[in-house]
Amino acid sequence: MKRSYEQIKRYLKEVRAAIQADRCRIEQSGRRPANQELCKNYVIDEAGIRRILLALTPEDFCKVLHNQHKGFEQELLYVFGKEAELIPRFGTGKEAVALYIKINKLNDQFVIIVSFHKQTYPLAYAFKP
Repeated sequence: MKRSYEQIKRYLKEVRAAIQADRCRIEQSGRRPANQELCKNYVIDEAGIRRILLALTPEDFCKVLHNQHKGFEQELLYVFGKEAELIPRFGTGKEAVALYIKINKLNDQFVIIVSFHKQTYPLAYAFKP
């Protein structure tokens, strides 16, 4: 599903507004072990995750997917990739970590961060050369 640079810019503006208004949730359930794994392996809390999300740009955008969960097929999930400097929980110094971020912005302007974890494969970016 193709999106223009301007559409992604508007989408991110709405996502930022929801995050700043505390109308968001970062999925940490047992169905999302990779999200939990990131927090287990790196020193990052919800405030750190929010800072990274607020720094997303249209250049970080990859693609749009339809939600695959039964009953939610009408929802669109936006995939982004972002490199962030994180501190390993059991190590020294900082490490550049390529992140996979999947966002679901609901019609009521509530945002669910479905995925926030290390990339498991290289992403194709829509607006990066």
